[in-house]
Amino acid sequence: MGGRLRAGLVSAAHVHAEAYATLLLSMPDVELVGLADIDAARGRAFAEVHHIRFLGTLDALLGERPDAVVVTSENTRHRSDVEASARAGAHVLCEKPLATTAADAAAIVDSCRAAGVRLMTAFPMRFSAPVRSVAASLRAGEVGEVRAVAAVNQGALPARERSWFAEAALSGGGAVMDHTVHVVDLLRWMLDREPVEVWATTNRILHAARAAVETGGLVLVTFEGGAFASIDCSWSRPDTYPTWGGLGMEIVGTRGVLDLDAFRQRFVVHDSHEAHATWTYWGSDPDRAMLRAFVDAIRAGEEPPVSGVDGLRAVEVVEAAYRSAASGQPVRLAAVRA
Repeated sequence: MGGRLRAGLVSAAHVHAEAYATLLLSMPDVELVGLADIDAARGRAFAEVHHIRFLGTLDALLGERPDAVVVTSENTRHRSDVEASARAGAHVLCEKPLATTAADAAAIVDSCRAAGVRLMTAFPMRFSAPVRSVAASLRAGEVGEVRAVAAVNQGALPARERSWFAEAALSGGGAVMDHTVHVVDLLRWMLDREPVEVWATTNRILHAARAAVETGGLVLVTFEGGAFASIDCSWSRPDTYPTWGGLGMEIVGTRGVLDLDAFRQRFVVHDSHEAHATWTYWGSDPDRAMLRAFVDAIRAGEEPPVSGVDGLRAVEVVEAAYRSAASGQPVRLAAVRA
């Protein structure tokens, strides 16, 4: 592809839209042609802050014939937004979760394949320097055969910034929907194994007055070969926490243990002018690396390093987790795919 990549942003709904817009605008080989948003007031305000064009509807944005779009709409709108973009011939980077049901995620993958456009799921944690270092150690066999993983992907209640996260009709679910997908994707990628069974429990003890969806969750995933992982995906961080949350793992192998903090590249700053400590990051930026990988893949006519199928597999685990929490029984992934 010659010239600059012409990219469009589909919705300012997600908190990640802020970072994505800023990063795309900083890339000399990318032209951000504009923003579409079903919420005109939200879209205009976002466009004004970032000095980009607000084009109104998705049809108007696609009428600009962008080479690619970044979809950061509410979770339950991903399918319609991606399918429309694919029909218009735009390659797609879609915010996680790819969809809120396995059926919708599969339809997204199929629609992009049928349209001949490339689809990438936004899993920035694959591009975290600490994560990539741990992945390399695992592939080198430094801790032997992985037997168990204790993972946490906890955060503050995201509804404090975007109220729709606590509305099932737009989010598709709560903490399980929001955070399980990151860890599942990393484990599939690092272990090179597929999940086969899921057990889960959820509750709404935390933030009960502020959210109508589950705010706490514990998900146990069994992988091919018998390794298993526990995932605490709860919205358990207080509003005064230095940042939105974090992601960590203790990975137990037959010859050792690896501890991972995906956000280890940080300074903790205590400032008398702030009500609480803050984190200042140094080193690599996973969001920038992810967007760079997407842009480079599209410009080169290659498949992105994280696929739509990767997003689908993570959503299948989420759906199995909800089924398990409802029934009290483990759920085989084969039943979700049937």
